[in-house]
Amino acid sequence: MSSHIDIQPVTTKAQLKTFVELAYQLNGDDSHWIPPLKSEVYALLNPKKNPFFEHATVQLYLAKKNGEAVGRISAHIDHLALEQPVEKGFGPGTGNWGLLEADSQETAAALIDAAEKWLKSKDMHRVVAPISLSVWDEPGLLTRGHDHSPTVMMGHHKAVYQDWIEGESYKSVKELITYHLPITDGFPPLIDRIVKSGERNSKLKLRKVEKAHFDRDAKIIMNILNDAWSDNWGFVPLTDHEIAHVGVKLKPIVYEDLIMIAEYEGKPVAFMMTLPDLNDRTKDMNGSLLPFNWAKLLWWLKFPKSPTMRVPLMGVVKELQNSRVASQMAFMMIEYIRREAVAKYGAVRGEIGWILDDNQGMVAIADAIESKINRVYTVYEKAI
Repeated sequence: MSSHIDIQPVTTKAQLKTFVELAYQLNGDDSHWIPPLKSEVYALLNPKKNPFFEHATVQLYLAKKNGEAVGRISAHIDHLALEQPVEKGFGPGTGNWGLLEADSQETAAALIDAAEKWLKSKDMHRVVAPISLSVWDEPGLLTRGHDHSPTVMMGHHKAVYQDWIEGESYKSVKELITYHLPITDGFPPLIDRIVKSGERNSKLKLRKVEKAHFDRDAKIIMNILNDAWSDNWGFVPLTDHEIAHVGVKLKPIVYEDLIMIAEYEGKPVAFMMTLPDLNDRTKDMNGSLLPFNWAKLLWWLKFPKSPTMRVPLMGVVKELQNSRVASQMAFMMIEYIRREAVAKYGAVRGEIGWILDDNQGMVAIADAIESKINRVYTVYEKAI
């Protein structure tokens, strides 16, 4: 480690601004990097606006050379993650770092070292990273798919970061996968037969979400999610405040015909959430809504057209997983939403994910509709 790299904890508003702006400076030459809206980044890092901070301890760091900012990182401990079983990804003594940006391997090494030392000072003995900030935000490092831009709410990282992180003795612990699929021509005949069988099931009913009852439906979806994903690697339950926060955050890009809830015997048991790719609209805004980008965005949100749809979340309650009705619900939701996406929003492709590499049920669904892996995010671990 070079002594001329100065690692500074972020304690002032000026430092926080530098922390945020640095990502735009270091990634500006990457045509596939989508500049996030700065208002969203500041909200992510604001303890008063992000309920993650209610159960987490976070420290941000800047790296400087000759007084110039050249890198950043977050070190954090999710206290709810500490309560999870070790075999599910986190557990006692496991901290995280994330939001890494660096101009060189030397800078990255200094930042990672600072994060590890901070975590050790908090009695952590293991790191799972990168997690930026919560596992529900942007987990993992992009290790495949650098040749195209990410969809909404997905990360994009320099390819060289993989060597830099692995050079610090980090080993892969899990891969998160996204799948690409063309959607204009429908799915294989087998899927059509499953959909028709579901339509004949009188106990099964699908409905669109209702914006007039958005808070109710958001809570239903998140409760299904907390149950459906509870055995998954890396699962940390969303708190009631986080569920409400997610609802507020997603409401502007929620369209009733793109999100469905499945009911079985009158009880909500499954859902599928699809979002038009907001990144396609914001990629040229350089993170700012000023002076007129806000008007362009509002117009797009009112009349969205997007060639790409992302399916970020999908789930079936545990008691029905691996059942015939679960398969019926899943493919019915996929097909019904596909029709709406093509007819009303001009979509030609979908992206599913992320999906855990060992989630056999979701991988089987992705294979059945003949989708192909297009991006892989690797989560690493290291004993400290």
